[in-house]
Amino acid sequence: MGQIIFLRHGQAKNNTERILAGRTEGVPLTEIGVKQAEHTAELLEHMNVSAIYSSPIQRAKHTAEIVGKHNSIDVTIDERLIELDMGKFTGMPYDEIFNSHGNVFMKFYNGELEIAHNGVETFDQVKKRVLGIVNHVTEKHPGENVVLVTHMDPIKAMLSTIVDLSPTNLFELIIANASLNIFREKEQKFTLSGLNVMHPSRFDQGW
Repeated sequence: MGQIIFLRHGQAKNNTERILAGRTEGVPLTEIGVKQAEHTAELLEHMNVSAIYSSPIQRAKHTAEIVGKHNSIDVTIDERLIELDMGKFTGMPYDEIFNSHGNVFMKFYNGELEIAHNGVETFDQVKKRVLGIVNHVTEKHPGENVVLVTHMDPIKAMLSTIVDLSPTNLFELIIANASLNIFREKEQKFTLSGLNVMHPSRFDQGW
């Protein structure tokens, strides 16, 4: 029995500025984000991790490198862990998007056509690529614990394949920066064994 451990990147500049960065390059971790990644790296010391895969986006890759260095594990970049393609909304402030287009995230989780019409990757497409990398690592690392460093919605995509979550549940669920979200795998069947796992000192902080 192995575990697939999804790790969201540490706090990044777009998170504090409430900008929908999408796949924009050059969005670094904040100082807080680096510290979050370091704390998570320490948590992973005790989890017998054998491999680390990461989104190519800077904020995720930097998080993965911090975790990998601390645990003496090389990082493999995999495009299937990349952030959503947010189409025309890329780089826009959240408030501006909501004012002009309504709640685009609810539309995204609902699978409404407006999302695709604006060039945004659909939730079904995200699920497909996330399950692709999950199947890949379970076959390549049978019975091992593997870390996948990615972004909030790819993690929600994995969650939604094994837990019956409504679009409202998905929208309201926050996956904290630098938190571990742990799925136990046995014979290609998954169970959720940890959600937003992080150092106890962070639970009284804003996410």
